[in-house]
Amino acid sequence: MAQFRAKKLDLGGFVNIKIIRDHTKRKVFEQNEPERQALRYIIRNTSLPQRMRTQAQLQLTQMHCYTQPTQIKNRCIMGGKGRGIMADFRMSRFQFRMNALAGNLPGVKKASW
Repeated sequence: MAQFRAKKLDLGGFVNIKIIRDHTKRKVFEQNEPERQALRYIIRNTSLPQRMRTQAQLQLTQMHCYTQPTQIKNRCIMGGKGRGIMADFRMSRFQFRMNALAGNLPGVKKASW
């Protein structure tokens, strides 16, 4: 994992190892996504020779696990929590509520009817 970690992280606020790991996974996935898509296209293309397709499949399975989209988990950017995350804001419910009440989230206001 240390081989993928950036020397300087562009993260703000509270940082723990879960947030650093999530940030690393997202960066590695973003860098390797075009290559993964190309290999997946080769594997699914039935007009290509079987040998080429199996080589592409072998390459895909030997890629690091951080290049897989299933490794990315939505985490709160404020505290690193992994449950109760609002995907639009990437915050946990509690952090969202505190930031909304403090007026830190533009366009979010308390509902009243």
